Amino acid sequence: MHPRTFLCVTTLVAASLPLWAGSLAPLHSRCYISADKDSRRFRLHIPSDDCGESRHCGSNFSNDSLDRLTGITREDLAREGANLTATLAAEAGTFTCTGTVHDGELAGRSVFTPDPGFVDRMGRMGFSGYDSEKLLAYAFMDVSSAWVQSMQQTGVQGMTVDNLIALRIFKIDPDYIHSLTSMGYQMPDADKLIALKVQGVNAEEVRQIRALGYQPTLDELIQIRIFKITPEFIRRMQDRGLKNLTIGKLVQIRIFKLDE
Repeated sequence: MHPRTFLCVTTLVAASLPLWAGSLAPLHSRCYISADKDSRRFRLHIPSDDCGESRHCGSNFSNDSLDRLTGITREDLAREGANLTATLAAEAGTFTCTGTVHDGELAGRSVFTPDPGFVDRMGRMGFSGYDSEKLLAYAFMDVSSAWVQSMQQTGVQGMTVDNLIALRIFKIDPDYIHSLTSMGYQMPDADKLIALKVQGVNAEEVRQIRALGYQPTLDELIQIRIFKITPEFIRRMQDRGLKNLTIGKLVQIRIFKLDE
């Protein structure tokens, strides 16, 4: 790097640090970690300041991301009085919950420290306006700059600081996007992708429906899932002699229960 360029970059970084220090301050709260008996995952509760003792207030997490917790095992939660620090290290920042085990639950205090370097990387990709709370959600949803870059490279439009979280929650990735575009569909925007994945639209079922003579649009694919227009349902209607039914007609049959 040219010395003058290096000096310029250093100055910009130094000038940004006070802003980050203010807008990306560490978050402090109480924290509770327990074991989910059904899924064998951890459950994390982070109450807000006005929650009191209510467990129905604040933020609750119980998903794959908690498998990334280090410093704690399910066996640890059976050790009454054990002092533990559970850590989740993510690109967006680091979360720790330090406390004591009582009645199968770790109760203590948490700290989330945002990573300014992640904010800088996201800024270079066009995403800005972060605060510590948003970055905490990114950490638990494992929103990484590499994943965001891979999504941008597909050409998908409409990604925002907010809907990146939903895209990650519903495990939308370049492979899912390609599974749709490879069948001739135009590139959906980010919100359409979320709607498709929320309803469980998948390439295999689309291929089966197409094999029955249909060419559903993306919006019709969402309707198909909402109203349970499965390949089996279509075949059943065809076996009854109801030929050439449009997607709209199939939806009406479901709405008015004409198949019963």
